[in-house]
Amino acid sequence: MIEDVQRLIDDALAETPPGRRVWVALSGGLDSSLLLTLAARAAHRHPRPLYALHVDHGLQAASAEFIRHCHRLCDRLGVPLFIERVSVDVTAGRGLEGAAREARYAAFAARLSAGDTLWLAQHRRDQAETWLLAALRGSGMRGLAGMPRERDWAGSRVVRPLRELPRARLDREAEAIGLGWVEDPSNVDEMLDRNFLRHRVLPLLESRWPRAEASLARSAALAGEADGLLGELAALDLTACGSDPGRLALPALKALSAPRRRLLIRYACQCLGLPTPPTARLSALDEQLHARSDAQVQVAWPGAEARCWREGLYLQRPLADLPADWQVAWDGRAVLETPLGWRSMQLERRLEGGRSGKRGGYRVRARQGGEVLHLAGRGRRDLKRLLQEVGLPPWRRQALLVVWDGEVVAAVFDPLEEAVLACSAGYWAEDRVCGAEGPYAEEGAEGSCAEDGAGID
Repeated sequence: MIEDVQRLIDDALAETPPGRRVWVALSGGLDSSLLLTLAARAAHRHPRPLYALHVDHGLQAASAEFIRHCHRLCDRLGVPLFIERVSVDVTAGRGLEGAAREARYAAFAARLSAGDTLWLAQHRRDQAETWLLAALRGSGMRGLAGMPRERDWAGSRVVRPLRELPRARLDREAEAIGLGWVEDPSNVDEMLDRNFLRHRVLPLLESRWPRAEASLARSAALAGEADGLLGELAALDLTACGSDPGRLALPALKALSAPRRRLLIRYACQCLGLPTPPTARLSALDEQLHARSDAQVQVAWPGAEARCWREGLYLQRPLADLPADWQVAWDGRAVLETPLGWRSMQLERRLEGGRSGKRGGYRVRARQGGEVLHLAGRGRRDLKRLLQEVGLPPWRRQALLVVWDGEVVAAVFDPLEEAVLACSAGYWAEDRVCGAEGPYAEEGAEGSCAEDGAGID
């Protein structure tokens, strides 16, 4: 029997591109200790850089014994071990299990590099428990799909090679090779939801339906397939709504059925890396999509918000205005510290023939209203009108950086897009982002994309 499981791990390691580092998340329990042991054996036949990563949550006295066991196991296998110590924030409303998971994944992200592969030791019983937890929370298809066998995450690849195997199978394999491990005392705490399902609910279900674990895992697999199909449908709808997940065209969006609208909004949020809206917030947003065109539609949820403007639904992180009295001296070259974060920009005065002129002596301020720029070939233009012309949404206009050269507005930067929005005649501005030319950059002006700049002479 052990040969079958070993072959499964061999095949999983062989699928990993040569040279790519493989990390095994090692808790010290049976599952992860077995996975690392089999991975170390497989690495002799399919050489890959193999490492073990233990996350110390600092939640119990037994954590020192976990670390000692991990050191002993890794020394015996000849696998380098890395320890990540984390602090679990149980005050953020996610519960102990959710907070520990978030801290654990933050530790993974801190240790792994782009292109690395992370192996997790979850098995079929874990998948069945995940499906039950999702169903009890009223989750949709994405939640019911449980844990995918493989997925891209934070520039790395997460793989669960044991996902299809029942826990009883792993018990037999561990016994067959004389494996040692450490039992986590918290695993018997039935105040934790997953432990309650593991010790009370699943045994009861299996007393009536012996294949309950396999059936629940199968349901998760089918939900995963359905979720993939829904993702394909949402991708088609995104194309029909303009292809930009940050701005969905309202006419096309409203033409969809309500379930497809909600699906597309969730999908767009996932594309943007935003938290998906809770059901109640999503329903409220869907209702407001049919408000009057001049209505100030704004629906927020933790970590994200949606706004409607000019026939577009904007999905974004909550935005902050610059304080009205904020201003700072700037030399035109140094990285600029603002209340919205650090921004890399450049500005200089240009003389006839494109020669560099004055540097420094600028002041950067929040927008006050009434600012005027002098554009080459266009003359005097109010900033307010320019913002209307370029279609900058109203909620972003108070976050602009206005650069003054004495009594003259030299340039206006959009710090959220890190782009030059406008530049007065006689000045040259650069946003350090190739291709992000300002809308009022003169055609052919020095400072084009090839030079990582944008400007107007």
